[in-house]
Amino acid sequence: MLRLEDREAALAALERLLLESWRGFDRARDGQPPISAELRERLARPLPERGVDAVEGLELASRVLDASIEQPRPRYLAYVGSSGLEIGVLGDALMAAHDVNVAVSAGGADLVERQVVRWIGEFVGFGSCGGVTTSGGTLANLTALTAARERAVPGVRRSGIGGRRLALYCSAEAHYSVVRAAEVLGIGSEHVRAIPVGERGAMDPAACVAAIDADRAAGIVPVAVVATAGTTLTGAVDRIDALADVCAPRDVWLHVDGAYGLPAAATETAGALFAGLDRADSATVDAHKWLFVPKACSVLLMRDPQALHATFSHQEAYIPHLEDEEPHAVDQTLEYSRPLRALKLWLAFTVHGAAAIRAAIEGNLRHARLLAQLVTDHPDLELVTEPILSAVCFRHRTADNVRLVAAVQEDARVYLAGAHVDGVACLRACFVNFRTTDDDVATTVDVVAELARAQPPAS
Repeated sequence: MLRLEDREAALAALERLLLESWRGFDRARDGQPPISAELRERLARPLPERGVDAVEGLELASRVLDASIEQPRPRYLAYVGSSGLEIGVLGDALMAAHDVNVAVSAGGADLVERQVVRWIGEFVGFGSCGGVTTSGGTLANLTALTAARERAVPGVRRSGIGGRRLALYCSAEAHYSVVRAAEVLGIGSEHVRAIPVGERGAMDPAACVAAIDADRAAGIVPVAVVATAGTTLTGAVDRIDALADVCAPRDVWLHVDGAYGLPAAATETAGALFAGLDRADSATVDAHKWLFVPKACSVLLMRDPQALHATFSHQEAYIPHLEDEEPHAVDQTLEYSRPLRALKLWLAFTVHGAAAIRAAIEGNLRHARLLAQLVTDHPDLELVTEPILSAVCFRHRTADNVRLVAAVQEDARVYLAGAHVDGVACLRACFVNFRTTDDDVATTVDVVAELARAQPPAS
């Protein structure tokens, strides 16, 4: 009874709606359409006992999505969004239709995931590795740091932390997912050492050394140093090579949170910023950020894949373990039900090739430099930070920049985030979309300046 009565009509409708979406994403539109009263009423209705025609349902879903904030649009520059690579969209549909569970042995799907992990390791310069895909950077960081905890305190997964005190070390600008992992792992947020940053927002290696050595002297076990390869706010990249010099002689795990920025390691323009990546124990990349595929797809790279097995493997009657099989993913991750997230990323590299993806990243780096130059040249705007990767923070010299951010988002011809850098309120653009053009960058400056003129000066 749950088969579609007219599959062909439903697929034809879906094809039409997808094409309309993609054509709409090719160019920016003037603002965000409001949610109509009719749509609000429809989405407030109680549970339906009887359904509607599939085509009608798809049409309604498309209207809902069109009235949502859509990250694939070329002038969506807030936060670090996904640009919904078209082949990835199709890959997700195909993956969902087959509904493979990449938890225990899944045949060809297992080979795709392993190949994708190897490809990403090669693409960013991590080198030979194993690893897994996860739903996002938060889970990828948690998975890596769980393995780091097991290596720092062997057997802790079974015995528990008890009275032992553990610590993590990261930049003061690191993503909150590191603190969240510490809370989940029983390390505690109070034992996350926020290491001061120095030049260009990078963690101070000398301060990291001092923190580790002081903790060891106090009987606290260092679990891992987390280097950030592209902070969310400014795109700062920690000095991975210098932090590897800190970790190696102290036998401390070095993890690189590259959720946003690590794909830039593949470029000629920014590659040198990531020197030392091949010395890290683990690294994460959110493919749904700067590798352009739809959410959600993160890749965890592991120097020693056996570290995951030591952390997560288990024997249960409902999970067959055959001697000649590769380890099951369920013995290397926190998840049991695992969609084949790797398929869309595999298709992205298979269909477009690494060179095209690398060129798109280079294009975003160039857009950041272009915006910085346009801001510098504008008499009413000023840079708050020089771009390191593809994030640009800037402000209006006389307007109330907090109110200006709200005005820009309400206007919605471009979509920027608000930020505070060293206490200074500013606007933040981040370029991670293959659809964005030079004209979109220029329009961003024009819209900000226009909306600022309509505001009273800041008091």
